[in-house]
Amino acid sequence: MNSYSDNLANIELSQSGDSNATEELIKTNYALAASLARRFQGRGVENEDLIQIALMGMLKAIRTFDTKRGTAFSTYAVPLIVGEIRKFLRDDGLIKVSRENKRNCAVLLRCREKFMEQHGREPHMEELSQLTGIDLDAVREALDSSRPVASLSEPIGDDGDFTVEGTVEDSSASLEHTVERIALSEAMSKLDEQSRRIIILRYFRDMSQQQVADILGLSQVKISREEKKIIAALRRDIV
Repeated sequence: MNSYSDNLANIELSQSGDSNATEELIKTNYALAASLARRFQGRGVENEDLIQIALMGMLKAIRTFDTKRGTAFSTYAVPLIVGEIRKFLRDDGLIKVSRENKRNCAVLLRCREKFMEQHGREPHMEELSQLTGIDLDAVREALDSSRPVASLSEPIGDDGDFTVEGTVEDSSASLEHTVERIALSEAMSKLDEQSRRIIILRYFRDMSQQQVADILGLSQVKISREEKKIIAALRRDIV
């Protein structure tokens, strides 16, 4: 794989109209596009077609990437690739947001609002499944299909000190590891605010459970229980 500097040099050449540099970039970053495309399998489109759509997103990223920004190209390209795939699936009516999925989503959102009014917190997916009688996998699919693509520059938590982008390694890292970190970031974006705060304070700021408890006004036992639930939820979502 080309070095980071070679990648930037090829991007500048490609943006100047060098087709050979564009081909080299596609070859170098093909694994990333293919990895992201695989996450959308089983939605009525052949894998090869998904990869071609992902490569279209890659080309869009190559054309618009600012080499002076100081951000790894893979970090910048991921939301454009994912957005291109989701746009294609939605525009062509191929994503499984069909009538049943849309109906499930409407039922789940109404149930969610009612639950929040009664309990003052976001319901877990398991709770939504129990309350609505909708299968847990169908709950995940319906809610996932209703979410917009999150920007990697969007802050995580109230303080804004951390972003999804900040959790992604640069292009010198393993592509597989990069995709895993992106998956973690997306999973975190689905957590409620308190859960995100707990994870940020515990694992990004390396605070003890007691320190987190003091900041959030909760007991250490409560933080311990919530942390276990959050980690389990993140693992389910990533897998």
